[in-house]
Amino acid sequence: MTIDPDEIAQGSADHLAAMRHSAAHMMAAAVLELFPDAKLGIGPAIRDGFYYDFDLPRPLTPADLEQIEAGMRRQQAKGLAFEHSRDVPRAEAIAELRGRGQPFKVEIVEDLDPAQGPTVSFYRHGTFEDLCRGGHLESTKDLGAFKLLNTAGAYWRGDETRPMLQRIYGTAWDTQADLDRHLWRLEEAKKRDHRKLGRELDLFTFHPESPAAPFLHPKGMAIWRALEDWSLEVRRSGGFSEVRTPSLVRKELWETSGHWANYQDNMFVMDDYDHVSGLKPMNCPEEILIYRTRARSYRDLPIRFSDYSVLFRRERTGVLAGMFRVRQLTQDDSHVFCREDQVDDELRLALSLVRRQYAPFGFEPRAKLATRPEKRIGSDEFWERAEEQLRVILDGDGMPYALDPGGGAFYGPKIDIFIEDALGREWQMATIQADYQLPQRFDLEYRAADGGFERPVVVHYAIYGSFERFIGIITEEYAGAFPLWLAPVQVVVVPIADRHLDYAESVRSALAAAGLRAEVDARSERMQAKLREAQEAKVPVMVVVGDRDVEAGAVSPRLRTGESTQGVPLTDFVADLRARADARELWPAPTSDG
Repeated sequence: MTIDPDEIAQGSADHLAAMRHSAAHMMAAAVLELFPDAKLGIGPAIRDGFYYDFDLPRPLTPADLEQIEAGMRRQQAKGLAFEHSRDVPRAEAIAELRGRGQPFKVEIVEDLDPAQGPTVSFYRHGTFEDLCRGGHLESTKDLGAFKLLNTAGAYWRGDETRPMLQRIYGTAWDTQADLDRHLWRLEEAKKRDHRKLGRELDLFTFHPESPAAPFLHPKGMAIWRALEDWSLEVRRSGGFSEVRTPSLVRKELWETSGHWANYQDNMFVMDDYDHVSGLKPMNCPEEILIYRTRARSYRDLPIRFSDYSVLFRRERTGVLAGMFRVRQLTQDDSHVFCREDQVDDELRLALSLVRRQYAPFGFEPRAKLATRPEKRIGSDEFWERAEEQLRVILDGDGMPYALDPGGGAFYGPKIDIFIEDALGREWQMATIQADYQLPQRFDLEYRAADGGFERPVVVHYAIYGSFERFIGIITEEYAGAFPLWLAPVQVVVVPIADRHLDYAESVRSALAAAGLRAEVDARSERMQAKLREAQEAKVPVMVVVGDRDVEAGAVSPRLRTGESTQGVPLTDFVADLRARADARELWPAPTSDG
């Protein structure tokens, strides 16, 4: 069963989670008033809101949402109590739900873990009763400010082979001010949508001929290369050597690594005549092959590899989301082969590189310690040791962190790094893993100081996560108004008249010689129209050149934020921009509307 990653556990003591869970029940009751034969799916609280899935006789319309919301307000006004109505033996609950014509609820009960007990619970408010584990308000009158937002298709249990249901999304907050603030963020997010800005700014597009794989245009590639150069600079400062590994690998490698048994559903598999291969979803097993190409000594360790190869993941259609979730991706991947006594230092190095790489973007990282999942390899003793090791490192580092029980990889616990963007949205970014399992599965070794052989530890991490996703995040973070060092076009030179074209070209040449991305707008449009278009394209700096500039060997720069200066010597201007780009300053700042 696929669980929405934003789903909040029912029964949570969190007040907003209880409010949103209650709102989902109220929404289901209102839907049944409108569609008495509706079949109910699930209705969890999620981050910032709630949803409920329904099988309905026809597609919902905006007018339907208005009626459903009105029905919820009637329930709110009545002050109906939420109460645990009864506990029912599972077999009886299945029979009852089947008799009600609720097949999805029947399936939920049938799939429950027997360890959860012999009965299932129901909760009621008014005449509406639902299969539920609880976590509600006392009364419908306690529901704060709420609004239904939109509908979407959702496969039952996230499986595209199952029925497509209609999902209604809503949001609920303590006060109207909180709701208004959230609705503003949603509207702002629409303006900043990276898919929209990607098209408008000519950065990237998506095409059905290659679904879930972005086509990067020249301007998008300029951003990619700036990100890549910075990532490589950070890695080089940490003592990494870059490698590159193949995309198509025989299944025997994935069987040894454990991915064939634990990750095959997310791989593109190819039957190539006499053998079966998979397009690689990650780099670590192949870098292990590089490690094994020669005998290693304790003096060689740590060995640090960075690998920016293309990866492929067979993501389901329902979870794809522009650059945020793609099937072809590139990570700024890092793998360190080290002695056990070096692991702590490598984890500290990883955290320091995370901070350094995020600094130019204005992100303040925080962490979660993801512990052993239910599906895992290795002994409990290993997991306890590895989890404690990561905990001690985080405590010593001082980076704020929380626990994520069960969130570890199948082969080891990990540190997940999160950032918050300009709209208050949280994004999971880097992942740092200390891995004792893959070295064992591949029988890795090195010659120890005493002449014997010992097994190395592998530390895995990727700081951007993937370039595609990171580009999507920063496109929305800056609303397309990238800082100078990232901007695909850093300067547009605007000659006032045709007689200034030669000087404008010399200005562009001086900027290009300094490694800056500049263009001359030589069109026969009016100067103000050129400046307006450059502003709309979110170019950081516009340079107007006229008679005085030509005579003085100067320029008159204007920032997209509105500031302007007259008669700046060209050499000073170029040097200033180069210094700002080299420092990767967060300059010029985006305007309030991006």
